[in-house]
Amino acid sequence: MGAVRLNSPQLGLAIDPGPRELPVLDREQRGTRFLSLQVRRVLNPPASTHMPFWSLNPYVGCEFGCSYCYARRTHEWTLERNSADPTGQPPHLSFEKNILVKHGAPDVLLRTLDPGKLGSTALVIGTATDPYQPAERKFRLTRKLLQALLHHQGLHLGITTKSPLITRDLDVLTALAARHQLSVSISIVSMDAELLRCLEARSPAPHARIRALSRLSAAGINAGVLIAPIIPGITDGWSQLATLMEAAKAAGARWAAGHPLRLGPAARAGFLPLLREKFPHLVERYEARYGRSQGAGKDYEKALQRRITALQEAFGLPSRSH
Repeated sequence: MGAVRLNSPQLGLAIDPGPRELPVLDREQRGTRFLSLQVRRVLNPPASTHMPFWSLNPYVGCEFGCSYCYARRTHEWTLERNSADPTGQPPHLSFEKNILVKHGAPDVLLRTLDPGKLGSTALVIGTATDPYQPAERKFRLTRKLLQALLHHQGLHLGITTKSPLITRDLDVLTALAARHQLSVSISIVSMDAELLRCLEARSPAPHARIRALSRLSAAGINAGVLIAPIIPGITDGWSQLATLMEAAKAAGARWAAGHPLRLGPAARAGFLPLLREKFPHLVERYEARYGRSQGAGKDYEKALQRRITALQEAFGLPSRSH
């Protein structure tokens, strides 16, 4: 895919031997290694993430290869704490090729989850890496975590994924929805398959995600579409967002939400090289907008929010499920 131009108006005394290498659970022909990561806790509290919810991520690293992903730095830190990467791969590639599997996470969740501590604060699965990425087909870790949550009731649960694999677990999801307040976010940044492949090297096709949304909605699951990140000058056009919301509405989405691209250090390292290669006409505008900030600017964010709100009203899609 060559340069892409899209029309849009927006924009010590003993020597420490160091950590032992993580056990290799499996290897795939496509070059991916799955490494076992032992964990003592699986829930991340709002105080540590600075987000208004608890979070849980079954995997560290992700094969989908989204250029804008902010979680690459966490993967790098985790590898450094547990094992040097013997392949010598750069961090951005290691993130996609060395997937850390929190193998004992369901048992840890069963032992440590205190519903009283969560209260009415939501617990969201898949905030950093996709819980239904290809590793889930093999390890079924997300499914086991969801099954562990069936031992409780009355929680506010959320799941965020780009993958239609989530429909494999419709039986567990419907059981969870009967016991908890459950919301599923299907994440899509564009209905343009070619553009999506440019931005997200190995993620599922947009129409496959819409079909998954339709199956979830038909099963009575409270599901909606998360348009995130909305990328200035690339995916923020009125017609692009309208096409996505129209497809989501037709699939039975109960809500739609979106927010603009933020470029922290990890996201910057993955996205800016792609911007220079595929969207060179936008480089100067991004340097002006993102040069000294992680955001595109308050004026852009307000204009984008007006656009999102107008489209939500046009398609009858509220901003959130609850």
